[in-house]
Amino acid sequence: MSETTVTVNAPVAKKIKKSLEKHNDIRIDNYFWMNDREDKNVIDHLNAENSYTKSVLKHTESFQKDLFEEMKGRIKEDDTSVPYKLNGYWYVTKFEKGKDYPIYTRRKENIDAAEEIIFDCNEMAKEHAYFKLGGISISPDNKMASFAVDTVSRRQYTLQIKDLTTGEIFSDKIENTTGSSTWANDNKTLFYTKKDEVTLRSDKIYKHKLYTEEEKDVLVFNETDDTFNSFVYKTKSKKYIVIGSSSTLTSEYRILNADTPDGEFKIFQERERELEYSIAHYKDSFYIITNKDDATNFKLQKTSETNTEKENWKDVLPHRIDVLLEDIEIFKDYLVVNERENGLNKIRIISWNGEEDYHLPFDNETYTASLGNNPDFNSDELRYGYNSLTTPSSIIDYNLKTKIKTTKKEQEVLGGKFNKDNYESKRLWATARDGVKVPISLVYKKGIELNGKNPVLQYSYGSYGSTIDPYFSTIRLSLLDRGFIYVIAHIRGGEYLGREWYENGKLLTKMNTFTDFIDCSKFLIQEKYTSPEHLYAMGGSAGGLLMGTIINLNPELYNGVIAAVPFVDVVTTMLDDTIPLTTGEYDEWGNPNDKKYYDYMKSYSPYDNVTPENYPNLLVTTGLHDSQVQYFEPAKWVAKLRELKTDTNKLLFHIDMEAGHGGASGRFESLKEVALEYAFLLDLEGVDC
Repeated sequence: MSETTVTVNAPVAKKIKKSLEKHNDIRIDNYFWMNDREDKNVIDHLNAENSYTKSVLKHTESFQKDLFEEMKGRIKEDDTSVPYKLNGYWYVTKFEKGKDYPIYTRRKENIDAAEEIIFDCNEMAKEHAYFKLGGISISPDNKMASFAVDTVSRRQYTLQIKDLTTGEIFSDKIENTTGSSTWANDNKTLFYTKKDEVTLRSDKIYKHKLYTEEEKDVLVFNETDDTFNSFVYKTKSKKYIVIGSSSTLTSEYRILNADTPDGEFKIFQERERELEYSIAHYKDSFYIITNKDDATNFKLQKTSETNTEKENWKDVLPHRIDVLLEDIEIFKDYLVVNERENGLNKIRIISWNGEEDYHLPFDNETYTASLGNNPDFNSDELRYGYNSLTTPSSIIDYNLKTKIKTTKKEQEVLGGKFNKDNYESKRLWATARDGVKVPISLVYKKGIELNGKNPVLQYSYGSYGSTIDPYFSTIRLSLLDRGFIYVIAHIRGGEYLGREWYENGKLLTKMNTFTDFIDCSKFLIQEKYTSPEHLYAMGGSAGGLLMGTIINLNPELYNGVIAAVPFVDVVTTMLDDTIPLTTGEYDEWGNPNDKKYYDYMKSYSPYDNVTPENYPNLLVTTGLHDSQVQYFEPAKWVAKLRELKTDTNKLLFHIDMEAGHGGASGRFESLKEVALEYAFLLDLEGVDC
């Protein structure tokens, strides 16, 4: 791909010195002024960054369009979800050719009955640059649907109710909700969650009565601890309304019989620091997934409906040091357990009568299996999903009685070029600097040579115990088919190897997350999969923090890095409790009002550790309305990098001026950003087709 002369100069941000003092330590932030989204100078600067990025990548524009069409061309446009049955109706979500948004439908009793369109998001989105439909909740009598809409991409949803018998959408609008709501069994009482206007913390549960104004809604719970978020739902058994309240390390639940919505909620088990639990109801008992009694990987316990305090909990599945208990699904005759052992997903089937206890067989080391949508308590069919780095996604129904497995849907890869036998995946183990073995999943097109010349894109996240499983992607084929090896590094901070894997990558052990990633990079270079000239790294959000830290620690290892919506100004953000979501993060990163956490955060915070040195080629992306990582973090970081870096490598900043943390809302719009990212990588590799 030939370079052309760039006529637009890189934006140089003005510097306004601001001193930030804490614990007798002074940090100078010359770009603090960028925090004001309403400041015209800020918007002008962001627009200038976009213009600069566009000019630098102008010679790739036709390639970006080709990549977009190529990726879009693999996706079936007229697609439908696998139907599921709930309370007498079959529900299907479908996409139609040429349309960006889903259509939600249902059919009464029989899958061949007349189709009823509940919501057509294409019509609802017409007047909006961004559109997202929140949780749909159907009343028990099937006559009403509560739903929520976000048209800003700040995850502040407006809640409304639709009469499904007449099609009328009630004019009442409840603003600033989480988007989810749940009906009591009387078909007229709706529980929902509101957010704090400034911090966006979900802190209040309200009760709304059908045909009444919002002003008459009753506050039933107020979470006053600003490190907790609250939510409300109904148990799968339909017997209880549950209010949950959780922080990173602590849980608390309240229950109310769904037949008596005007009653008082009862605390299930009072919150205790670092006691985590979640609850599911079956017959006259509750089943509890908990870390009680030092059950690091969690265990399953049981208690009666009437005696729910922890001293009454009895073991059903005891704690296991080598198996992480992730989730359960309760059916009338079976308990299904989602486990993880040695990094691999396992689905365990246990009959309530005690006669059966076995695992579904999976025969791969780089697969992902997960429980699907199983809303019907009385069903004998377990729905789960399966895919791998080389195998497209399947939705599978497994009959728990007959043990017959039926594939309900296989992901189609259009375009006529994909053959899974042309690709290979494997799992490797890199040795970290402290001797710990770190797993790596990778996929590539068959025929590569280990000569150090392969381009590698190494991806990771590494926070919140969130595990990036090895999954299939039609989009990724555009890199694999052009010679890239795609790598997922299962670093500490996730839960790939159990809860301890997470605990050893947070708070005062957070540095393990970063050094694990770097040690995986060094392993790939050492084993001749690639070299620093051909190694690329990518991560988003907390994974963007990872990107910012690794290029401060070892910039020489990477030719290019993509940091999406990166959390890079850790100390300043964590000290500002007015920024959305900050206080709930203390158990993940630490509270910098405590000096030991302040000092530790400052030691790795990307923004605080930018120095005059050579950095890799960089593409940074964000959204102006991002509620998770505020746009000004990457904006300030890019400005400081421009000021201090000593190389002539690319430093590009792309800001979506209409979207937030998740990017564009249209089904295919997000592919345009992927095309930009891939063109950036492929251009650095000299690939232009």
